[in-house]
Amino acid sequence: MNRLYILSFFTVLILLFGLVPTRQSEAQTLAGCSLFPGDHFWNTPIDHLPVDPASSAYVRSIGENTGLHPDFGSAYWMGAPSGIPYTIVKENTPFVQVEFDYADESDPGPYPIPPDAEIEGGPEGTGDRHILLIDPQTCILYELFHAFPNPDGRWRAGSGAIFDLKSNALRPRGWTSADAAGLPILPGLARYEEVAAGEIRHALRFTCAKTRRAYVWPARHFASSSTDPSLPPMGQRFRLKAEFDHSPYSTQTQIILRALKNYGMILADNGSNWFISGCPNPGWDDDKLVNELRTVKGLNFEAVDCTSLMIDPDSAQAAKPTQNQAPHHLK
Repeated sequence: MNRLYILSFFTVLILLFGLVPTRQSEAQTLAGCSLFPGDHFWNTPIDHLPVDPASSAYVRSIGENTGLHPDFGSAYWMGAPSGIPYTIVKENTPFVQVEFDYADESDPGPYPIPPDAEIEGGPEGTGDRHILLIDPQTCILYELFHAFPNPDGRWRAGSGAIFDLKSNALRPRGWTSADAAGLPILPGLARYEEVAAGEIRHALRFTCAKTRRAYVWPARHFASSSTDPSLPPMGQRFRLKAEFDHSPYSTQTQIILRALKNYGMILADNGSNWFISGCPNPGWDDDKLVNELRTVKGLNFEAVDCTSLMIDPDSAQAAKPTQNQAPHHLK
């Protein structure tokens, strides 16, 4: 009888005051580690948030009629797997020193880099040459940009960042990371294992060619000299519009598009317009992903105002939706 009374009481509250349960964020996991807490910015849905007032200008600057492109896949490109790989560090991996070009904005380390560490673009790659290392013993993430081995066993890199995956801490303001926005890379990558399980529960990383000399929370760094207000700042989040019909697409594409509706994508670096990032895997269906995603145009996206999520400007912890706050597409 008491249980029925309690249930009836809460039912009345919901009917009278319009209270609805809020969605709890679920942290993505890898190698037994959560990729940051469930309330971290990367892991927080944004389908309930308002459109940014500058949305139309941002989308035009990136390309209204430019389609999405998966910057990852199963095939090899220039002799290396397509995408940004990661390496799970073994317990006995030695830590090595890294010499940085941007030492004043890099974590000095040392870094646990095995001799066979996966490098973006492969050992002979000439691009960004990211190295992402996750230590399952400590749940620490190590990321390097433009990394090269030295003959003496040490490494050199453009920049490097170390993240505690159990923490919402951000890098110091004005600091880069292994990415231009000063954010971690790994939590924003599309991974085949997630798609095979049926859901991506985090925002995706993406790039565009022209950005503004500015950044918005939780980004920490910009990479532009332009003050043009029509250009998006680093850290700007976009989402696929709720009315976009993703039902005609193949399963892999549908899962990516659902994530882009619910979690969106975060501008993390300068690069090709509307390129979304992921890890290489033989399970990706390259033909369908490329041909289907290119039909999803910039005009199908909108920039999101994420200011209501910020609890502390120096923390990536995101506020929960208020009890009366419904998903944006239901308003």
